[in-house]
Amino acid sequence: QVQLIESGGGLVQPGGSLRLSCAASGIILSAVAMGWYRQAPGKQRELVAIITGGGSTTYVDSVKGRFTISRDNAKNTVYLQMNSLKPEDTAVYYCHDYSRYQSWGQGTQVTVSS
Repeated sequence: QVQLIESGGGLVQPGGSLRLSCAASGIILSAVAMGWYRQAPGKQRELVAIITGGGSTTYVDSVKGRFTISRDNAKNTVYLQMNSLKPEDTAVYYCHDYSRYQSWGQGTQVTVSS
């Protein structure tokens, strides 16, 4: 019964910013670790950022200093603020429970291009 719906993607120029949202139902985000993942064309899905139930965060080296994962417990929503976007950030972005498998959602497309 867990549903994770990603939104906020789009087409941006290099150096631009986007804020992705993951609206959750059937799961309490403050009680679990959530991750943002991305999958570029022809590539495997990779973990980008994690936020634990306690609020600590971890990032893959390639996005450190540029991306911020956060959570709004009242809205049961996790966010990914992406700044200084690069063409290599182009991918479909997904949110997912970091510790337990859930079905993958549709994701949201992020395209960084001039």
